[in-house]
Amino acid sequence: MQNLWFKISVFSAVFLFLFFKPAYSQEHKSAYAKADSLFSQQHYTEALTLYEQILTEEEQYSPRMLLKMAYIKEGLRDYTGAMYYLHLFYTKQPSRSVLKKMEELAQTHRLSGYEYNDLQFFKTQFSKYYMRILELMLLAAVVTTTVMVVSWRKGHKFTNQFKTGFVLYLLFILYYINFLNLGRGGIIKNDQVAIMSAPSAGANWLATVSQGHKVPITGEQDIWYEIKWKGEKAYIRKNNLLQLP
Repeated sequence: MQNLWFKISVFSAVFLFLFFKPAYSQEHKSAYAKADSLFSQQHYTEALTLYEQILTEEEQYSPRMLLKMAYIKEGLRDYTGAMYYLHLFYTKQPSRSVLKKMEELAQTHRLSGYEYNDLQFFKTQFSKYYMRILELMLLAAVVTTTVMVVSWRKGHKFTNQFKTGFVLYLLFILYYINFLNLGRGGIIKNDQVAIMSAPSAGANWLATVSQGHKVPITGEQDIWYEIKWKGEKAYIRKNNLLQLP
């Protein structure tokens, strides 16, 4: 058994080494430094352009960069952008202070959908290491299964306790995958957006809302997202909603 877990540890270490990636390329390190310099000089729109270029092309970002982008967006009164970058920051580094900032911004501008409870806070705290833990658990399951098959072919018999424990481990992985379900969400990114009762321009009108409101996404149909609006099923055109990661 000790030999089995030694093999699992070796495979896990190799897996992490192969899939590790640096945060930024050399080119974008230079762009990041230039953007920080522009931000320090209060050339906010120019800095924002560079930050967004790094985010789009590199798909990497630092928490400080996201906070600066949110600050600029708030100054430009683009509350959709401000909330989006604060949300990105929160998914990487969940903290009460960021929640408080989002709630204060929502209250000031009468934006809905930013209420959080303790369970959601715990899940977002946990999500920081969720994928890495899941990768390691799946890797351990695959390696264990492979070693078990090889040992079984050689005539080795496993105890009922070991087999029961392994089945429980697999069931735990299934529970783990389904436990951290934060749901899909989006932020309304335009003003004077119509919320409809069905996925059709001819459906009943429910409300006209401005940018910045956050809504849960429960489905989609053609050019429409199915959402929850004030606890009821509703629809909004996809081009009016910025989907959160």
